[in-house]
Amino acid sequence: MSFKELPHTADIKIEAHAPTKEMLFSEACNALMQIMYGKDRRAQDTIELDVDAGDTESLLADFLSEVLFRSEVDGMVFSDADIHISGSHLHAIMHGEPFDQDRHAGGTEVKGISYSGMSVTRDTNGYMLEILFDV
Repeated sequence: MSFKELPHTADIKIEAHAPTKEMLFSEACNALMQIMYGKDRRAQDTIELDVDAGDTESLLADFLSEVLFRSEVDGMVFSDADIHISGSHLHAIMHGEPFDQDRHAGGTEVKGISYSGMSVTRDTNGYMLEILFDV
């Protein structure tokens, strides 16, 4: 699994690769949290999320939007996600910790997840994602 930031004029665009769809979604979540809070994130607490959507791109966008919402509203910084996808349903066990001003304040604020330019593709090596985070 890996992700990298791609050049973009105004927002943050990432590309991620993973062997499974679940791992791809987890890597997208990791990218979102790393952009917002940096790499120093710990798994102290656990919450569960459930999301339903009609297609893969909508499921990913809705999942990441829920992660963003829970992060902001609950003051949580997620370190990783155990994800299970069954059809149009996603269940995630999110591991994280409360926001710590000293360790998490150096990132970039993400305002939302964009459908613009989003793509999830599959080939013989697994899955690839390109997604834009509105900053």
